[in-house]
Amino acid sequence: MQVTTPAERTLGDRLILYNLGMSEIAIHPLTEINPGLLRSLIIGYTSAEKYIVTKSESDQQAIFTLELQTLDQPYHKRWPMDQEMVDHYRSILDQGISVGLCHQNQWIGIAIAEKRAWNRSLWVWEFHIHPDYRREGLGRKMMNSLVDRARQSDCRVIVCETQNTNVPAIRFYRKVGFEIAGVDVSFYTNQDLTDFEVAIFMKRYVEP
Repeated sequence: MQVTTPAERTLGDRLILYNLGMSEIAIHPLTEINPGLLRSLIIGYTSAEKYIVTKSESDQQAIFTLELQTLDQPYHKRWPMDQEMVDHYRSILDQGISVGLCHQNQWIGIAIAEKRAWNRSLWVWEFHIHPDYRREGLGRKMMNSLVDRARQSDCRVIVCETQNTNVPAIRFYRKVGFEIAGVDVSFYTNQDLTDFEVAIFMKRYVEP
């Protein structure tokens, strides 16, 4: 798919990113979601690599290490969807920070983010682009829009949680300005270190 990129322009609260043939791809505020939309975009991931997480601790120091390893078989991850999740995300949309990518009246990307005022952080709970529209720079554009909204909302940092098995996501977040800021070896279960998935927290700072 070949995408042409005219100068970006703003129409109200809508940011036009690309002309694609006779239609446009635009970023809109995300004000409503439904289970069908979430299932169409939150499709999981496949990774041929993972970061092996190890921990050592003594009275003098505690050390966490992440070492990239190629897997014998690709790892496939799919997320469940339930009404509690949908309701929670709908409540987050009321903050007016989340955005979506639209093409021909269809959502092709979403970024659902929640502000935590007590420490001025913006937590990204979902960030997805439809597979047919990836590798065209749209993820970076949507993240930049989220950064602008974070600054406007007086947030100092954007935070996302991913897994040591989701190497494609870690690489994407690094490309758009994030860095690994923390590891939680019991975020999912008490056996995360031995049960394959470990939570990786990444951050992009939006102010010095």
